[in-house]
Amino acid sequence: MDLGISGKRALVCASSKGLGKGCAEALAAAGVDLVLNARGAEALEATAQDIRDRYQVSVTTVAADVTTDEGQAQVLEAADSPDILVNNAGGPPPGLWSDWDKDDFRAALESNMLTPITLMKSCLPAMIDRGWGRVVNITSQSVKAPIPQLGLSNAARTGLTGYVAGTARQVAQHGVTINNLLPGAHMTDRITSLEDSMMAAQDISREEARAQRFAGIPAGRYGTVEEFGATCAFLCSTHAGYIVAQNILLDGGGINATF
Repeated sequence: MDLGISGKRALVCASSKGLGKGCAEALAAAGVDLVLNARGAEALEATAQDIRDRYQVSVTTVAADVTTDEGQAQVLEAADSPDILVNNAGGPPPGLWSDWDKDDFRAALESNMLTPITLMKSCLPAMIDRGWGRVVNITSQSVKAPIPQLGLSNAARTGLTGYVAGTARQVAQHGVTINNLLPGAHMTDRITSLEDSMMAAQDISREEARAQRFAGIPAGRYGTVEEFGATCAFLCSTHAGYIVAQNILLDGGGINATF
């Protein structure tokens, strides 16, 4: 399917690895020029060069922490009013409700709520002026079904979801859509790390750890970054203009809910 976005420009945050990289690759395959961001310059440059070689699109890199004011200024300057914005940032650490103080919540809000809001507020005016724009926020399945040990993430990402619910409906009349992707377990470095923790805590093999995780996923496997990226690219396409303010689960059926 021709997504109709060849020649457009996208800013994709936290895109050197994992789900952000999957989104960047899928957009590049559709002919979209990219501004990629991550904190680690080496991995970022490697990803950028691989995408250039495979898809012959323009790729600009910005090695910076996008959760800081300085990092936001850098990516926004490089992107120069993008047609597409993909917000992404790693989640805060797990723990118990009693572990966290105000500073922990402030850090979580800055990373997983205020940063995407800041980037949207900066990019939306030009999208509205052009009469076309796409924003995809990578959040978490935890906004649909909170995960007890991820209270910081539950709080911050749910706050972002509420903001998007109102904002997306204000800008849709201008041809601009905002939607959220809610990933479950995908085969990324994060999953490998979680498996490592299970293996150490239970003295089990990786195969046993993985079997435990698969037992809670009706699809019986992890998602792939390619699947995730393809969904993101479709939401950014010309075919998705009537999809507004949605929270789309990619979790293999793991969240047991009617809606």
